[in-house]
Amino acid sequence: MNPTPGPTASGARLLDGRAASQELLDALRREVEVGVAAGRPRPGLATVLVGEDPASQVYVRNKRRACEKVGIRTFHLDLPADVGQEGLLRHVRDLDEHPEVHGILVQLPLPKDGGYDENEVLAAISPEKDADGFHPVNQGRLMLGQPGPRPCTPRGVMHLLDRTGEELTGRHAVVVGRSNIVGKPVALMLLERHMTVTVCHSRTRDLAAEVGRADVLVAAVGVPELVKGAWIRPGAVVVDVGINRRPEGGLVGDVEFDAAAERASWITPVPGGVGPMTIAMLLRNTVEAAWGPLAMP
Repeated sequence: MNPTPGPTASGARLLDGRAASQELLDALRREVEVGVAAGRPRPGLATVLVGEDPASQVYVRNKRRACEKVGIRTFHLDLPADVGQEGLLRHVRDLDEHPEVHGILVQLPLPKDGGYDENEVLAAISPEKDADGFHPVNQGRLMLGQPGPRPCTPRGVMHLLDRTGEELTGRHAVVVGRSNIVGKPVALMLLERHMTVTVCHSRTRDLAAEVGRADVLVAAVGVPELVKGAWIRPGAVVVDVGINRRPEGGLVGDVEFDAAAERASWITPVPGGVGPMTIAMLLRNTVEAAWGPLAMP
């Protein structure tokens, strides 16, 4: 897979997540076509949506559309916000026992006023059907360096880093953010690639100095433009996972894009950077849950 061409106006090259995800989805579609024609079971993804949150509805709809384009069978449960913890668990367990469902995704966050325990819900999914890579067993496998489904957004980050062609071994990565969804798992995946990793957070002293040491910066803290462009080490690779809506409208990341692009060698745009990769990796996790690891980049 070739590095993404095209410098920004300031000189840094764009890590185009839309182009990268489309390449991956095209490759997955070919894999599914060939595999099903050879007698393999068609991969199936179940999505579970609780309540009527508009953003969650859009996310699930986009995931199901992507599945249809690739040739993955979809199963969807649209549940009321008051289905309750036990009701939700029953539905999840039924899907877990369905032989044509290979991956299960419960759209998060769950309604705040429903008394839901997200950890219990995620643990109700078999580790082998954990399309999101959030099951505690799979988190443990990542910690131990064992095979298993990796969280989709961190896996997408690593895919984009590979597209740069930059050597990662021995270099210094800084991750800003320590969530279980992005910050912690991406730090572990960078360690798997033999990088030296620093994890920063809201209580880090002198964040600017820490960021300035990064050969690779992954920003995933959810604070608009927290990371200033002047902090970026010249030539660094900048991956901005954040997507924040301005009060006056428009989306920005966790990194001050224009100023950072003057110093970085590669940078992801927001939107159109890491976001599209998350869905692509969800679909890859689903196909691999059905068939095992794929021999593709």
